[in-house]
Amino acid sequence: MHQTWNSLLTANRRPTALPAINFDEIVSSIFATGSCYYYVIDFFDMSISHISAGFSEAHGMNAQEIKTINDILGLIHPEDIDFVSRAEKRAYDFMYERLQPQKFTRYKASYNFRFKTADSSYRLFNHQALILTTDENNNFIKSLNIHTDISHFAQNNNGKFSLIGLAGEPSYLNMDVDEKEHAGRPDENLFSKREIEVVRLIAKGYDSRGIAHDLCISEETVRTHRRNILAKSGCKNASELIALSMSEGWI
Repeated sequence: MHQTWNSLLTANRRPTALPAINFDEIVSSIFATGSCYYYVIDFFDMSISHISAGFSEAHGMNAQEIKTINDILGLIHPEDIDFVSRAEKRAYDFMYERLQPQKFTRYKASYNFRFKTADSSYRLFNHQALILTTDENNNFIKSLNIHTDISHFAQNNNGKFSLIGLAGEPSYLNMDVDEKEHAGRPDENLFSKREIEVVRLIAKGYDSRGIAHDLCISEETVRTHRRNILAKSGCKNASELIALSMSEGWI
């Protein structure tokens, strides 16, 4: 993993200050559902900070003992390390090649892998990373990472990664980590941009009335979107939809 990051951050890295951030507000606004925790990684020195309390519950370790990214990488299933390295490289390559630097902080990368948990078993987690700061050379310096146990939704890693646009930016979904030809067309999955918004709100627990209010559309329009979403995804209900969305990286 260090080799991967060092190969991507080719320019001279410069430390950056972390702006005043309401972490709970960010997490609630970009994350869907499930038990999760977050932390900040500083790529300048690979240190970990601002780790939330959920880490101890998930992994049975004292969060105060986590000082560097190596302490977290050691919990990844050995068979998944190579996939994580490739997913990191593909996400970084895509952002540097396809996005304007000023938009780096408007995207979160998402993929899945197995993590060692408090009971010493390995469970499937979803990883999301949101760039918080860059230096003058456009190197990623600080990133907010969010890990969520999705084993109650999915058991198998789909081997994909997604770059999910925030603040109105388009999303690039369900991309294969080994197929560059596949990348580049936004919102490639089955759903329209509006349907993706509805899926994310369903995952947050909103009912049709709440979705209608949040998106400023009628409840009948929401019900139509929900029927179309279930039909396109092949899901029978919202629970199946959330499980599939989590495993596929749509949210």
